Amino acid sequence: MTDLYQSQRAMRNMRRAAMQRGVVAILDVGTSKIACLVLRFDAVDPDRDSDGVGPMAGQSNFRVIGAATTRSRGVRFGEIAVMNETERAIRTAVQAAQKMANVRVDHVIACFSGGDPRSYGLAGEWQLQDSVVTEQDVARVLAACDTPDFGDGREILHAQPVNFALDHRSGLGDPRGQIGNRLACDMHMLSVDASVVQNLLYCIKRCDLELAGIASSAYVSGISSLVEDEQELGAACIDMGGGATGISIFMKKHMIYSDSVRMGGDHVTSDISKGLQVPLVVAERIKTKHGGVYATGQDDREMIEMGGDSGDWEKDRRQISRTELIGIMRPRVEEILEEVRARLDAAAFDSLPCQQIVITGGAAQIPGLDGLASRILGQRVRMGRPLRVQGLPQAANGSAFSSAVGLCLFAAHPQDEWWDFDIPTERYPARSLKRAFRWFKDNW
Repeated sequence: MTDLYQSQRAMRNMRRAAMQRGVVAILDVGTSKIACLVLRFDAVDPDRDSDGVGPMAGQSNFRVIGAATTRSRGVRFGEIAVMNETERAIRTAVQAAQKMANVRVDHVIACFSGGDPRSYGLAGEWQLQDSVVTEQDVARVLAACDTPDFGDGREILHAQPVNFALDHRSGLGDPRGQIGNRLACDMHMLSVDASVVQNLLYCIKRCDLELAGIASSAYVSGISSLVEDEQELGAACIDMGGGATGISIFMKKHMIYSDSVRMGGDHVTSDISKGLQVPLVVAERIKTKHGGVYATGQDDREMIEMGGDSGDWEKDRRQISRTELIGIMRPRVEEILEEVRARLDAAAFDSLPCQQIVITGGAAQIPGLDGLASRILGQRVRMGRPLRVQGLPQAANGSAFSSAVGLCLFAAHPQDEWWDFDIPTERYPARSLKRAFRWFKDNW
């Protein structure tokens, strides 16, 4: 626990140093693509860059000065499977982005979608020594949160205070300087498989880069795809990637739950490849050009040229109707959405006041997905694109770049995590967990 606490603190300091220098790279390590964006920051006012409890601690403006993507290699289910292939792909993306930005980058902030994320809601209380809440009091109430036993081989990726209560006043964002006797805190903690994180750290080190921060793709996609009201009132972001589908639920501008389904767009491609007996490259082309999930009468007549260069003329000249293609794609897309529905039910998503669902990510571009999703997930579904970010090239504005754009926002405006505070070394025993939703019900 303490090792991770120290390494996360070290990363935070590195991020500050990189921002002081003015340039940092963003790296989205996905199953189907690796995206790298180079950010230039304005001069940071050291007084404003103090880490506070506010949701936007240490704000600064930035613009994208370099961008590059390359086909991902060696990544499966959002996790590194073949180290040297992933290393090559990361180097390719970073070098191309550096070339465009015409600047050398040493520090990167990375996100990934694998690692079997698990969410915990923790609560802690602290009796104030003095009636005014200080930074130390915040650190002590965070230390008093009952840390659950995550099991062996897991690490904490995010640990954010999501709500403070002072005496009988709940829903406070930043309690410091306020007067009261008893401070309580709710914290959301996300644990992931330690080996997945270690592999990513090692891979980035092998690329001669320093890691200045790490985040969950589901979390940063939510930051970029949900508008402010949705983040405030309660909404879920479904990030459909190539190898995994990330789920994050936001409330009061904080992530309060995250999970993932180990299926994505690549599984749809694989189904097409097996069903039509064509190579994956051909299956991907057919999916992006002709794919869909709803068949109309017209689709029976719309024939798709399979193409191919197997040398077998008959096989390469085959045609199928679009209805057949949809018949292969739809069951897998339904399966992914059903799994997402089960995860949302487990998180008691129905108890939130506003049940907006936003679907984003590269695999969310399948025509007709919004209609199918609203049938399976509930009525309030919209397709999400990332927020506009200054300097972002037109090609990187689509939903496939939600996590990359979210990571830019995360780099510029990191939310407070418990390692931003000097947590006292004495720890309290583990007691309860899964209480993240309790205070929403109290507050609404």
